[in-house]
Amino acid sequence: MAAPVVPSSFQIYNSYVEDPKWQIKFTIIWCSGLALTVVVSIPSLILGLRHGRSLKGITGISETDGYQPAHSDGKEPPPIRRRHRRLVGAWNALISPTYWSPVKLGLNLGQIIVLLAYLAAVPVCIIKDVPLISNPNRAGFLALAQFPVVFLFATKNSILSLLLGPGNGYEKLNFMHRMAGRPMFFGGCIHGSLLIRNLQHGLAILGPQKVTSGVASLALLSIIVLLSLRPCFFVVHVLTYVAFFVTICYHMLYASPWIFPPLAFYGSDVLLRLFRYRIKDATLTAQDAHMTLIRVHNCDDSWLAGQHVRLRVFFSNRVFEYNPFTILSVSPSHSCLSSPCKQERSQINEKSEGNSDALVQVMLDGPYGGSSVDLGLYESVFLVAGGSGVTFTLGLLDDIVGRCVKLGRSQEERTRRIEFTWCIGSFGISILTIDRMICIDIATAASNSTIDLHISIFVACLCNPKAVPGIPNSIDFINLPPSSEKEDLIETRCDESQKSPGLGGGVVVCASSPESLTRDAQNAVARATLVSHQVAHHLPVQPVT
Repeated sequence: MAAPVVPSSFQIYNSYVEDPKWQIKFTIIWCSGLALTVVVSIPSLILGLRHGRSLKGITGISETDGYQPAHSDGKEPPPIRRRHRRLVGAWNALISPTYWSPVKLGLNLGQIIVLLAYLAAVPVCIIKDVPLISNPNRAGFLALAQFPVVFLFATKNSILSLLLGPGNGYEKLNFMHRMAGRPMFFGGCIHGSLLIRNLQHGLAILGPQKVTSGVASLALLSIIVLLSLRPCFFVVHVLTYVAFFVTICYHMLYASPWIFPPLAFYGSDVLLRLFRYRIKDATLTAQDAHMTLIRVHNCDDSWLAGQHVRLRVFFSNRVFEYNPFTILSVSPSHSCLSSPCKQERSQINEKSEGNSDALVQVMLDGPYGGSSVDLGLYESVFLVAGGSGVTFTLGLLDDIVGRCVKLGRSQEERTRRIEFTWCIGSFGISILTIDRMICIDIATAASNSTIDLHISIFVACLCNPKAVPGIPNSIDFINLPPSSEKEDLIETRCDESQKSPGLGGGVVVCASSPESLTRDAQNAVARATLVSHQVAHHLPVQPVT
């Protein structure tokens, strides 16, 4: 005779049996979404591997002889397969609305959808089929389930960045790290506050190891979330997350399986950084009170156009600063510059002190980031820059012109027309620096080839008329267009590029600027009705302060 079954209404909820199942369910949900994203990115990854972009710089910046013979631009762009073009165009038109970005959020519609889906899954898994008030362990279990997500999207050298293809570095994935930390904190607060509330019969909050370690874990988690602001960000994170891991393991035995994946992610990140570190001599040149040019010696290969390095200067009190710097040039084998120089450029928001030139040692970590699309796959390229964001777009311009002119379309580049637009405050020493190093050489190289390059510079104030550079095939516009007209201007340029005679290989738009102009570029492309287009969204590297 079978044993009697207790009705479900009279069964005692066993959180240590049921709640781990919901941890697994939540993990399956976010892993499924991640797997779908990786599958969609497979074509980009394969293309990057074919062109040598995906693994470029994985072991850091290197030094070569930097010499390759120049080729002519006699090659015609390869023919475009119409069927392939239609498929790519249909896909890009389908996903183009996801590039739309609302004001002040700093996220586009696609990122918002991902975040909403993630943030919806967390509370559903916390409250589904559980007496949460009387048994709040579910919230604690789900807080633990956030650990792998938080660390996966926090590391700078992540396997996920490689699987998603070139240009999908930590700076584009870090938004998930920030957002995943919030539901982890939310779950921890629910679990801790309800358990403290439920303590009865005179049981002390601080006393038993399980309760004491739980209160300590919640306190450390609160410190990590609430005090994660500069200048204490790095110290707080490094010290408190180690202590948090220790206390959470003392708090419950079920924490261990969720601790190992974050440790593996972080350990692999540290290991890859060791391969990427370089200590080099560099020359600091103060251009004016707001900008310093850094020329790093003996670095001429293993980075992609538009990438950046994290740089530490071994000089005075700067040794404790570690800041991102965009690499302005490309490798000499691709560059159009008459005398390619290896450099990083950044704004420094303080007056330069000492001599205008100083020889120092720097530590490089990188390269990271870059463009998520290969400009050579498109016949029309539209580059938009605002202020210091020109470092990103000039690197891309130098690279694509060099690949078409100097290397003779060695990777079957299709680019025929390039529109380069730069919005700046005034013509000053900064424009003279860019003029002398980049613009004239690139424009001259393009003018002697089959590439149709147009350069437009919008200036808010013509403070120094004599500083206006004579760049071939360029137009200068005084006064920036109103903010309401920027999207129309960008969309009009996209339409003109697409409708040019003989073109049909799509338009790629790359924007790098302060957030407002980048958002305008995204929104303009999102609403443009193009046959085939794709956006490489790149937020500018933060200036050194």
